[in-house]
Amino acid sequence: MRVTKKLLLGSVVVTAALALAACAPSAEPSGESTDGAGPEEVTVGIVTSESGPLAGYGKQYLDGFEAGLDYATDGTNEIDGTTITIENRDDAGDPDKAVTAVKELIGEGVNIIAGTASSGVALAVAEQAEQNKVLYISGPAAADAITGINDYTFRSGRQSAQDVATAGTFLDDIEGKTVTVFAQDNAFGQGNVAAVEAILGGKGATVNAVLVAEDATEFTPFAQQVLAGNPDLVFVAWAGATSGAMWQAMSQQGVLDDIPVVTGLGDSATFGAYGEASEKINFLNHYFPGAPDNDVNTAMVKAIEDAGGTPDLFSPDGFNAAIMIVQAIKEGKGDVDAMVSALEGFEFDGPKGAMTVRASDHALLQEMYQAKLVAKDGTFVPELVDTVSADDVAPAEAE
Repeated sequence: MRVTKKLLLGSVVVTAALALAACAPSAEPSGESTDGAGPEEVTVGIVTSESGPLAGYGKQYLDGFEAGLDYATDGTNEIDGTTITIENRDDAGDPDKAVTAVKELIGEGVNIIAGTASSGVALAVAEQAEQNKVLYISGPAAADAITGINDYTFRSGRQSAQDVATAGTFLDDIEGKTVTVFAQDNAFGQGNVAAVEAILGGKGATVNAVLVAEDATEFTPFAQQVLAGNPDLVFVAWAGATSGAMWQAMSQQGVLDDIPVVTGLGDSATFGAYGEASEKINFLNHYFPGAPDNDVNTAMVKAIEDAGGTPDLFSPDGFNAAIMIVQAIKEGKGDVDAMVSALEGFEFDGPKGAMTVRASDHALLQEMYQAKLVAKDGTFVPELVDTVSADDVAPAEAE
């Protein structure tokens, strides 16, 4: 059963909704059969980054989506007589550009939208989905605020709360332990501090933070500050060009030798970015091709490689999205409310194994991984340390 989420939008949304009313899709999609069998064709709008700073993530998602659609439809791109047509739009990581693309798609009668690696884009598209009553399945975008934002929005990847909960599994018992968040003093870093306080602090940990100015170039004093706090675990949330210098300081000051240090393992392009610290860091991980061992993952990896691509961090998010869309069309016959109902509580096997769409808030429950980087043939490659169960990292239900 669906729950009614809190109304987060004000008069600006009402105005925008009125402006879009003329281009909202009709209750019955174009081409729908009159015998109850569903539409002859459904167009799905994929809005994600094909250019801009997140273009690499967009490619991973699109490669996974193509493989997933082929897998879920046995290579036919149709389900129960309904042909699935895909229309791609580039959001370039820009919410305004994404909203423009979504409005155009909705004006053309599209009532299923999927995609994006940008949380800002996903939140903006989710707003459009609610205003216009269309189904939206966000992609790699990790912001926790996407979960439970409205009845029409789902996700095909993990969220930040699952990352943070995975970090906590590197300690046998989090209660009574001290966790230091080492991060840049910006919205990203502060958001991670808040998440660790809420999730690991909620399990009994004492959480403190060492925040570093974004323009800092010397990190030795901050590494020493981390050591002085004598934490049981250090959670690092860092992005940008100073990452290499930061990790070097952490290694040289002995932080990585004395304390378990955890950070997220990104896509394959980042595996060489940690320098001498590489084999000393504990990594939480969403996905790398060698982590899961199941037939679906094998099929996805083969399909992407056969097409000339490389399976990577966000490939499963595209693959999952395709499976979810096929399920929605199969059960919902193009009707948005019926498609939403078809996804609530949906359980399926994805590349990461068993997946569950939580009915109450549309969180996607899934396993996560502990990993390490090891030197091999002059580079670094990830190895699986442990698989963390979906229940152990399930986010709190959105209200």
